[in-house]
Amino acid sequence: MANSAEIARALLTSAREGPALASCTVMGATDDVDVALGAKMLVYADRLLGDLGGGPLETAVITFARDAIPRHLVQTCAFTPSGELVEGRRAIEAADAIVEVLVEVVEPAATLLVVGGGHVGLAVGQLGAMLGMDVAIIDDREDYANAERFPYEAQVICGDFAEELKRFPIDANTYIVLVSRGHKVDELALRTVAERGAGYVGMIGSKRRTRTVLQHLAEDGVDRDELDKVFTPIGLDIGAETPEEIAVSVLGEIILVRRGGGAQPMSEYGRFLATTRR
Repeated sequence: MANSAEIARALLTSAREGPALASCTVMGATDDVDVALGAKMLVYADRLLGDLGGGPLETAVITFARDAIPRHLVQTCAFTPSGELVEGRRAIEAADAIVEVLVEVVEPAATLLVVGGGHVGLAVGQLGAMLGMDVAIIDDREDYANAERFPYEAQVICGDFAEELKRFPIDANTYIVLVSRGHKVDELALRTVAERGAGYVGMIGSKRRTRTVLQHLAEDGVDRDELDKVFTPIGLDIGAETPEEIAVSVLGEIILVRRGGGAQPMSEYGRFLATTRR
């Protein structure tokens, strides 16, 4: 059994440098359930640290937690002692015995890589920083890639797009936004990043322009399956016009990819408006 110091060190390591894990903590239980409140188990993709007492409950939590890691989930879940996931307030209230477990994915901050330091890139980076992402901005123009231009913490890179993107570390926790000054730069950037396993690649532009870019890359041998994963036109359809509104649209789509959801208004009236305004 892991002690609290081991668990604390593991959590700190995962938050700083990975690998991602799901921290599972017993938050509550009905009186007749034999489980220790505050019990904590860290679930990695390939191993465990700590435990919740074993049995079908622990097995069910491990399965749920491993599925939660790629979804970057933070959620309080209800399980029966036999390991059944119970969803919905009424179902939870009707259950004879319940254990509440907080499942929280711990991992390094997501990286937001913005290609293009213009007005939209500036706004996208600022909102990403507000959301706790590690922001990097790349542009080949000094006027658009300098520390003074960005009033928030960001790694600002001025240099050749292709060379800088080749050097930039990209993984499944990297979210790439292509908002450069023109389709030629976006095509060059997309060619460099499309097959490198980013969690998200989005490219701004009209349907006609972006379709042309994708077609050129496919004809040049870039993997068609990877091109099909590019979010373009970029962002959620919220009628965005200003750079700041476009940033909300783009970051909303990135959150959707990271966290999941239906991308619909949660209220009945909101859904009605969304439907009638189409």
